[in-house]
Amino acid sequence: MSEYQYYEFAAIDKPLTRTEMVELRAVSTRAVITPSGFTNHYEWGDLKADPADWMRRYFDAFVYSANWCSCHLSLRVPKAVFRKTELEPFAHPFVLSIEATETHWIIGWALEESEDDDRFAQDDGSGWMRRLIPLRDELMRGDLRPLYLGWLAVGEELLDDMLEPDVPSGLTDLSPAQKALAEFLEIDQDLLEAASMNSAAATSSHDETLPISTWLDTWQTMQMQDVLKTIALGRGQEAERQVKSRYAAWLKAQRSASLGAARRQVAELRELAQSAAATRQAREAQAHEKREAERRQKREAELRWIMDSPDKYWKAASEQASRGSASGYEKTVSLLKVLAEGYALVASSDAFDRQLRRFLVPHAKRAALLRRLAEAGLWSG
Repeated sequence: MSEYQYYEFAAIDKPLTRTEMVELRAVSTRAVITPSGFTNHYEWGDLKADPADWMRRYFDAFVYSANWCSCHLSLRVPKAVFRKTELEPFAHPFVLSIEATETHWIIGWALEESEDDDRFAQDDGSGWMRRLIPLRDELMRGDLRPLYLGWLAVGEELLDDMLEPDVPSGLTDLSPAQKALAEFLEIDQDLLEAASMNSAAATSSHDETLPISTWLDTWQTMQMQDVLKTIALGRGQEAERQVKSRYAAWLKAQRSASLGAARRQVAELRELAQSAAATRQAREAQAHEKREAERRQKREAELRWIMDSPDKYWKAASEQASRGSASGYEKTVSLLKVLAEGYALVASSDAFDRQLRRFLVPHAKRAALLRRLAEAGLWSG
């Protein structure tokens, strides 16, 4: 199997300039390059550039996928969104990386070795950017759930005596992008269920108990002037993000005292995950049993309807057998299997055997048919 790698970059806060697009084109003649991004895939070669460097210079989001069961996501957010002390507890060298530039945080999530070969054989990587890019806006609103999910994705590399980071609210109600991230990183769903047991309900950014007017009273005139200047310079989206991130940070500070759930050791999380797995398996078994009961009920209804007039099925089977072809014999066996089920349900297997012997009288010399009936367990000679 040939190598396959997919690269997709997105420029969100600032479109690429013509000069920047020329610089990118010098790296790849085949890539799709627009003011909003760069997309290319490679089947034998590789990107002749460092994605990390491109994230520092050009882009706000990056998705990578390779068919050797590896994938990566990077998002760049303004440095004002988080303090270093907020990010550090989630970091892990192989799964969740955090890099600081002069103006931004570059946060990277990685799945280095998936065991799901089928996923990477079938997935060309092209759908992930659309599903994952909303995470950036969530992070810029101060949502820590994507970071906690990255920490959970470390999985078996976490030591039993390690403490989890502070659990963000809303783990029981992940956004579509956060669910996509859990899928992207193949996070153990039972471990995620265990982690969510310590998570408060998600809170709205428009919490009526902490109105925006209260927050605005804390603003200094210079801060408001800076936002208005940004809007006047035509950077309204940037101003909106600044306001939202500041408001989210203020809400987080106001609620910090009430979100002080005890941090758990990884060993406790794993025990809770085992319990969650047992509960899930019992639930799945119950659901499977229900589906099977419904299937059996439906099948029995079909067989009873067939057995109201079995003669036409015997006749149809005989007509197929008389064709003397392999396909005719296969259809004969299929019809006789249905009749065998029907007789077992409403009469007896002996009744089916008696009818089968009568059926075979005109077809006794069809060796290929008899062999198929024997292989199907319908005839013993």
